[in-house]
Amino acid sequence: MKISLSMMTRVVLLALIVSVASVPKTVASGPKKGKWVKLFDGKTLTGWHNYLKQGQPVSDKWQVEDGAITLTGRGGGDLVTDKEYTNYELEIEWKISEKGNSGIIYRVHEDPKYRTTYATGPEMQVLDNERHPDAKAGKNGNRTSGSLYDMLPPSDFSAQKVAGEWNKVRLVVNNGKVEHYLNGKKVVEYKTSGPEWEKMVSESKFKGWEGFNKYDTGRIALQDHGDKVWYRNIRIREL
Repeated sequence: MKISLSMMTRVVLLALIVSVASVPKTVASGPKKGKWVKLFDGKTLTGWHNYLKQGQPVSDKWQVEDGAITLTGRGGGDLVTDKEYTNYELEIEWKISEKGNSGIIYRVHEDPKYRTTYATGPEMQVLDNERHPDAKAGKNGNRTSGSLYDMLPPSDFSAQKVAGEWNKVRLVVNNGKVEHYLNGKKVVEYKTSGPEWEKMVSESKFKGWEGFNKYDTGRIALQDHGDKVWYRNIRIREL
């Protein structure tokens, strides 16, 4: 039987289709990640403003020193990002002064009815664990560096470097699950809803707070706790 060229072409195409269909489909693991974006250019405070003061000059207590956002004294107020974020991976390096206290706060909802950033946003603690009294307050170390402040202690208290040395943290916020990394170690993991979360809140200082963790989308804040602190190499990628 003679087979025409067009018929042969159809046979070849059909074979290719069957071959491709038989190849197992692979699904990329993990969430789709965007590109890394710098939140600090190393020179200016562009992209940041004082909480509840968007459009106004940033307090002069916040300065850029040696490529780091630096709180030079009490009264600077918390800094927040101009942009709001929902699901993301944040990387940041911090250095705290002796006896110093600060924090990285996320899901911050900016509204005059909330006087502070932590009225709505959970906090990843930044602290001199050796000298600041907050390290021994709370329960089981849940106010030490890397902790979910006043709620969950870090799994490894040795992960933090001492005051005056740079620490690198990573904060992953994705679809109701949050992970804290301190100097390469995952030290805290939790879900921001459900019975376990509600129990943690009920046993913390945030019990009964109207707006606490009620907003999935919000700003990222650097806290003014009155002590000198430095932040650098701040970048984010949305998930």
